[in-house]
Amino acid sequence: MTGDNMSRLSKITIIIPVLNPSDRLFNVVGELVEVGFSDIIVVNDGSGAAYIKTFEDVGNLPGCTVLAHEKNKGKGAALKTAFCFFLENRTDNIGVVTMDSDGQHRTADVVKCAEALAEPGDTIIMGVRDFNKPNVPRRNAFGNRLTAHAFRLFFGIMLKDTQTGLRGIRKEHLPLVLKINNNRFDYESAMLIEAEKEGLRFHEVEIETVYEKDSKDPSHYRPFADSLLILLVVSSRLVKYALSGISTFFLDIGLFWVIIRFFGSFFGAWAILLSTFFARVFSAYTNFYINRRFVFTSNKSLGLQTFRYFILASVQMCVSAGLLWLLSLLIKENHSAGLLTFLKAIVDTVIVSFSFIIQRKWVFRK
Repeated sequence: MTGDNMSRLSKITIIIPVLNPSDRLFNVVGELVEVGFSDIIVVNDGSGAAYIKTFEDVGNLPGCTVLAHEKNKGKGAALKTAFCFFLENRTDNIGVVTMDSDGQHRTADVVKCAEALAEPGDTIIMGVRDFNKPNVPRRNAFGNRLTAHAFRLFFGIMLKDTQTGLRGIRKEHLPLVLKINNNRFDYESAMLIEAEKEGLRFHEVEIETVYEKDSKDPSHYRPFADSLLILLVVSSRLVKYALSGISTFFLDIGLFWVIIRFFGSFFGAWAILLSTFFARVFSAYTNFYINRRFVFTSNKSLGLQTFRYFILASVQMCVSAGLLWLLSLLIKENHSAGLLTFLKAIVDTVIVSFSFIIQRKWVFRK
């Protein structure tokens, strides 16, 4: 390795969260020292007394600092402990590269991510794996692909590997990820969402895909509990959108019923269209405010987003009224307010599903 590369690596801090490590940890850190990393932070996340000697040996390696939690707090909490330590004590460094301690991240790949982080740019570095490789267990491949598709649909985050622990984060972005409340494996998913909210970009670095069947390093991932936590994080936007939609849906339906019930006779042939229009004006404003503030959390141009939203709302209103009118022609019964309201509920449920994607991609686009 050239002197320039060694100098660049010396400005990057490596962070390794650890729980109950095997002897492999010493070799992992030792290889990092050999290739030129001079600042390595290992966080002992509440490992038992049997592992004290392991951490002492690691702490004696050049440039290695060992931090410790008295009790296990989770991978996210361990990372945040290291981030805080970095910001307080490594003011001259460019940023951090996080990695796992079980040997799944090759030293050469850590170097690749560190070099990418050293380049100027407003990005978060992601060491991404190829899940099409034959050595990847089907369960792992399926889970990661499913998560990647969910991030793409709900947040527009286009990443091949959303669960990788090999990441590079610049110093100026650490305060952002420190605001995240999640403390376990769901922290890394929440990190992507928080970065997306701020409009940060992701730079993917292809890394080797390593899955060792005979590894002595136990997995601390809890299949049910941690999968549920990640699912809750990934689906958070959809849940908020659904709650926003449900609340404004009932507002819209309620207003529609009131207007067509008490004023329908005055509107005559225009009763459906006008009732839909007046109800949608009130409900659309409420929905816009909730979605902008709590669902898509956008603080960009209010005027442009308002303009785009009400174009979308106008189109939805016309489609809703048009479909409802066509359905009323097909049904030869008496068009009571209750029947029309029920048909409108069905039509709007279908329309609002497409509206989520349009709002994310166009109305509240970062």
